[in-house]
Amino acid sequence: MQKIRSYILPIAIVLGLLLHKYCAMFSFLVPYIIFAILLLTFSAVDIRKLRMTWLDVWLMVFQITVSMGSFLILKWLGASDVVAEGVLVGVLCPVAASVAVISCMLGANRETVTAYTIIGNLMVAVVAPIYFSFIGNQQEMPFLESFWMLLRRIGTVIGVPFFVAWALEAWWPKASGFLRKYKGLSFYLWSFALLFTLGQTIDFIFLHGKGNWRSIAWLGIGALVFCVVQFGFGRWLGGRYGDKVSGGQLLGQKNSAMGIWMANYYLTPLASVFMAFYSVYQNIWNSWQLWRTGNR
Repeated sequence: MQKIRSYILPIAIVLGLLLHKYCAMFSFLVPYIIFAILLLTFSAVDIRKLRMTWLDVWLMVFQITVSMGSFLILKWLGASDVVAEGVLVGVLCPVAASVAVISCMLGANRETVTAYTIIGNLMVAVVAPIYFSFIGNQQEMPFLESFWMLLRRIGTVIGVPFFVAWALEAWWPKASGFLRKYKGLSFYLWSFALLFTLGQTIDFIFLHGKGNWRSIAWLGIGALVFCVVQFGFGRWLGGRYGDKVSGGQLLGQKNSAMGIWMANYYLTPLASVFMAFYSVYQNIWNSWQLWRTGNR
């Protein structure tokens, strides 16, 4: 079964590339699929063990400092606004809500991954409005309005399934136990979410690429570089705290849909192509990791 799983993500990637127009039509289902994935994930976690660790602190420090530092360095070197903003949102972008699916299959600690999924997303809801108050096309928006807009989007995705899982564990333990029994289904649900998301992503690149191929090329190169940097540094940092898989996935696996939305709303829309490329790269890497784990 593990070997079969290792081929599901490559199949989803290829189908998303070939059938992107049709897959994009079903992208409206992704939030509901993510809700089901997180409900299964949170039901399998001992919520009482969730706590912030030093690994969480350093992951947040990296996202906050490297995102802005890279933006300023690129602007100093003469890079275009599109490329600099793409890198900014690509590093600051919150961890994917479904990160636990792949991480736990690779051997990560479920509580560690789940805790930073919540903490990291809340951090972005606070930091992003500060950055976007002097970068991008929404600089006049009040901080509280921007904060509430981001928190509402993040809270809906993360908060609702978390509190549903908590309520079931507290008042309906049989239902919670049932969900815990079938937590393995989250991987297959995620493969469908990936198929639809990648289809929408590839379709997005084709729509925005016309007449902007030079910028598209630089965004693609930048996304590859930062994908390698974030997964690599995350694994190194996680290794110092006894869980390099968690470190790599939490820093490297991004919520590309959220990143694309932030770039489209707050920054130059073309900058969102950075996250589109990043989504493809991170899932190729995840597929290879699963294949390697399955062969072991």
